[in-house]
Amino acid sequence: MTVQHDSSVYEEIQASDQFQELRRRYRSWAFPMTVAFLAWYLLYVVLSGFARGFMGTKLFGNINVALVFGLLQFVSTFLIAWAYSRHAASKLDPLADELRDKVEEKTK
Repeated sequence: MTVQHDSSVYEEIQASDQFQELRRRYRSWAFPMTVAFLAWYLLYVVLSGFARGFMGTKLFGNINVALVFGLLQFVSTFLIAWAYSRHAASKLDPLADELRDKVEEKTK
């Protein structure tokens, strides 16, 4: 059975200071990190296209700068995911839990 809820409850929560703080915390972390990651990725792409000599520089054996940068793309992706999970657990989840509890209380 599906329960219908009054949309005003959700509008009230969305207008609350707590919800706005949750959005602020999320955006203040996600937007700068997204810009940083995209800049890092774009640097890799631009260097691969226009600085072939630099990217082909051998560091040791058959390992060159391009390979190291490519592998660092994976490392940075996992580091960002790890950092976000820590940020969410400490800054976002407690506030989101409070908001969810309020919604559940009002919609019972």
